[in-house]
Amino acid sequence: MSGPIVVDSVAALRAQIRDWRREGFKVAMVPTMGALHDGHISLVRIALERAERCVVSIFVNPTQFAPTEDLDKYPRQLARDLDRLREAGAHLAFTPGVAEMYRPGFATRISVGGPSSGLETDFRPTFFDGVATVVAKLFLQAAPDCAVFGEKDYQQLCVVRQLCRDLDLPVEIIGAPTVRDSHGLAMSSRNAYLSETELAIARKLNVVLRQTAAELTSGADEASAVGEAAQALVRAGFRKVDYVAAREAVTLGPWRRDRDGRLLAAAWLGTTRLIDNVEILSA
Repeated sequence: MSGPIVVDSVAALRAQIRDWRREGFKVAMVPTMGALHDGHISLVRIALERAERCVVSIFVNPTQFAPTEDLDKYPRQLARDLDRLREAGAHLAFTPGVAEMYRPGFATRISVGGPSSGLETDFRPTFFDGVATVVAKLFLQAAPDCAVFGEKDYQQLCVVRQLCRDLDLPVEIIGAPTVRDSHGLAMSSRNAYLSETELAIARKLNVVLRQTAAELTSGADEASAVGEAAQALVRAGFRKVDYVAAREAVTLGPWRRDRDGRLLAAAWLGTTRLIDNVEILSA
């Protein structure tokens, strides 16, 4: 099949979606920062199951990076991304530049409370403001019926759901299961930074989280279990552990044994920061 329509302006995006609406098509959106991997493609496939037309945005959003983070070296490979979208069957790629998304004089930020508290925010305090602002803009620009986000970025998924609830944005948010390699490592664009030695260590993250989640389900003390998990990651070769935390699955508030939860973690291998999470089943 031919590749997706590629547009880089809001006006062109809206014009194409207006045409689809006139034809009665439902529209699904997959927001990305590019460097597409199998995890992203799984989101596109889910979008195509839910709607007749799929829009994928490719935009490395500067407002969610702190000055000390990897904005400049974040992988950008648009030609390869478009090839992958063609193979997956996406209909449109929205590839705006920074000047299109944040025009001169841009002065608005959206801040979401609730599930954004703690975890990532403790280490990246401006991150979710940047995510919420760009996602709100994308939803207003494309007006999709639904949007698909991966559960790998679980706190982000919860924040986007809160954003839509609080601002009455008429977009159904679909959470997609994390796609993993054959060793259980969650697919991430940042995996490309890892050496073979680091990849072997990275694959232990999911193993430790699954073991700890099973222990919590079986009645282990929460503080002891998450503390041991952090120590196990350091013993496995991670340079530093930012957090290992058990949270309630919907609100990300304190975990309760009578409700399903999530065990979330962030840890460093060299200069690369990895995140992952697994489900904690209720007792």
